[in-house]
Amino acid sequence: MSDYSRYLGDAVKRAREKMGLTQNEVANAVDIDARTVLNIENYKGNPKMQVLYPLIRALKIDAREIFNPEMQLDAPAIRQLRLLIQDCTEEEATALLPVLQAALDMVRNCNKTPIE
Repeated sequence: MSDYSRYLGDAVKRAREKMGLTQNEVANAVDIDARTVLNIENYKGNPKMQVLYPLIRALKIDAREIFNPEMQLDAPAIRQLRLLIQDCTEEEATALLPVLQAALDMVRNCNKTPIE
């Protein structure tokens, strides 16, 4: 077993369980055999890109968990924000930019302590 098989298997299982999906449901969502999901989660097999890409996207896995596990991953709240942003259309993102900037300015100003 290679290290990447473990990283992939752990990431798939963690994401699948977080989404409350069975292996069969994941397999159906990405049009693969359920045994493929089972094998990945058990650190067996070497999935092709045609399997890996839709699987990672469907489960909303941060690819760094698999390909760069030594990197410090984002804190959970930042990761959730990134996932929300990725689901936005360009128009939605454009509309949200001033709102988010105003909210960020407000939070940062509230956290400042006055200099005495």
